[in-house]
Amino acid sequence: MNNENNGKTPKDSHYARLRRAHRERQGGPAQPPSAPPEGLVRLYGLHTVRAALDNPDRKIARMFITRNAAQRLELGPLDALPFPAELVEPRAIDTLTGPDAVHQGVLIEARPRKTRTLASLGDARLVLVLDQVTDPHNVGAIMRSAVAFGVDALVTTGRHSPAESGVLAKSASGALEHLDHIEVRNLADALTGLHSAGFQTVGLDSDGPLVLEETLKGSKVALVLGAEGKGLRHKTRETVTKLARLDMPGAIRSLNVSNAAAVSLYIARRHLGGL
Repeated sequence: MNNENNGKTPKDSHYARLRRAHRERQGGPAQPPSAPPEGLVRLYGLHTVRAALDNPDRKIARMFITRNAAQRLELGPLDALPFPAELVEPRAIDTLTGPDAVHQGVLIEARPRKTRTLASLGDARLVLVLDQVTDPHNVGAIMRSAVAFGVDALVTTGRHSPAESGVLAKSASGALEHLDHIEVRNLADALTGLHSAGFQTVGLDSDGPLVLEETLKGSKVALVLGAEGKGLRHKTRETVTKLARLDMPGAIRSLNVSNAAAVSLYIARRHLGGL
């Protein structure tokens, strides 16, 4: 296990705090970030940008980078990159990200990744479905676990799901570039489509009748997780093949959705093989 937290080192956090304190001494609270150019998203952080650079499908329009970050990413001459790259001071990136973002000295403006359809699943065996999980920090952390456990696709709804953003990408720590994202209009219809494709759909519920290990069947599994607090919606609970719980022997019987995703993916991957 590395010593980073979503790509953020203690040194990065320290310098971010120093920059915020300096700005406040110079002229009060920092201004909120400006909106990115139309059709582009702003992604920042060393792991996030490195993964984007290594993804041939990612269309990068522009980069802002400090001298230190350029050295850490081993970019070489900036004018040799296939897109404009500007060498800047950290405060120039602060104005684009806002005062609380730990950008580690690098930001890109890029086209969002294209979402896919259920028809693109092919021979997928492990799918993760999110039922209105809206917090980009949680979704980013879930993406990171999904890539770690070899999830073939992440399914979300077009509404009530976070858009691609710097916060989500930073929390995903590069996983955004490695995970196919399927966006659907109606989750119940999508679950029915997964059933037709041979998937067992298992909704995670702290009051599920069986523990997850006893519920998993077959060679294609789709795990379905609901939002913090309210959990799975009624229609989702009615549509999934089974409802199951994680066995919690302690006094607390539920986990944060990103932690629940990691535990359930470990169990599903063991069921399918590969661990």
